[in-house]
Parts: sequence; C-alpha cells; structure tokens
Amino acid sequence: MKSQDIGVLLKLVCLQRQEMAARAEVSDKAWPHDWQDWSEENAPEHPGEVDLAALPVGSPSLYTARALELQTGISKTQINRSLKHCMDIGLAREDRKLGVPRANTRVLLEFIVHGLKYVFPARAGELTRGIGTSFAAPVLAGRLLSAGEHLLVWPDAYGNTKGLKVEPLFKTATYAAKRDPEMYALMALIDAIRLGQPRESNLATSLLKERLEIR
Repeated sequence: MKSQDIGVLLKLVCLQRQEMAARAEVSDKAWPHDWQDWSEENAPEHPGEVDLAALPVGSPSLYTARALELQTGISKTQINRSLKHCMDIGLAREDRKLGVPRANTRVLLEFIVHGLKYVFPARAGELTRGIGTSFAAPVLAGRLLSAGEHLLVWPDAYGNTKGLKVEPLFKTATYAAKRDPEMYALMALIDAIRLGQPRESNLATSLLKERLEIR
C-alpha cells in the first residue's frame, strides 16, 4: 500500500459527503469554508479546475482518473493503481447503482486508527512556514489546551503559519487541501491520530468517525 491510496480514499469520502449534502439540500456548517492558511498571491495556477467546477455534484465525471488527478494532484496512473488495489483489499467498492468507486469507510477508519501510524509514521521536525495541521487546523483548533507547545504545519511556500514541520501523508496533500476544505479537515484529523498523545488521538478519532458517518 502507498500513502497516496489513502489520499484517493479520502477524496472519495469527500465526494460522497458532497452528494449527500446536495440531496438533503443542506451545507456542512461545521467547517469554515472561507478560512485558509495560505496566500493566493503569486500561487501557481492549476489548469483544468474550471471544467471540474462546471460539473454538478454527484456527476460520474468527477470520479474519472483525470478528475481525481485534478482534485488531488495524484497522477492518473497512481489513481488507477490505488483504486484497483483498494478494491482488491476491501478498502473500496463499486457503487452498484451509480457505478462509481466508494470508500469502505468502516474498514478505512479501522486502518487509520490502528495501523496508519505504523505503516506511514510521522514526526515533528524543525521550525518552518506552512499550512497548519493536526491541532493547528481549524477542525481541531482550541479543542485541547495541552495539544502541544508548538504548532504543526505542512511545509508550503505560500503557508501563513510558522510551526514544526510535518511531512504530509502524501506528496500532493497541500494541493488537495487547498481545493477542498473537507479534504483538509480529514487529513488534519489523521495527522492528530498519527502524532497525538492518547487523549488527542482519541478526540481526533471521534471527530473523524463523525465525518465518515460511522455510528
């Protein structure tokens, strides 16, 4: 398994959440969609995003390898490999009605909580500038006063926060986070599980379970 596989699965979760919200005609108010921890000034453009924005929520076209590449920064080749591998091991399955891939959220949560930090370990490094993750991200900000002396950040040339460097779960994680607040939230919660003490990890696990709609 590669770390990009988890990134692809998380994107599938985000797309399904958007579909559910659209069907219910509600929006997710638990996340500040106008908040960002990076500057757009002089940031590189990402061709193809306008085409994606024109697609309706739930369109099968959002699930093609090309569309998932534009949404995550993960190559089409790796997207296809990830989907095949995740289908083979039960981390993903095909939606029988729509024919699109879906993350097996219950199995995914089990792997994230009990195995991810051993397969893809993370540790805090030197001070750098970047995008806040774990308890420095708004999905967890202010939840625990004892979360740590220093903020944790993904290194990013356009980031606004200074903190201890944490390599993101996969290479293009910051690209994916900038395009989807929900994707950012999920990855920040995963970092809290990978890096946090038991109390912090338990809180992040509880919030992640809610966002994966697991009861």
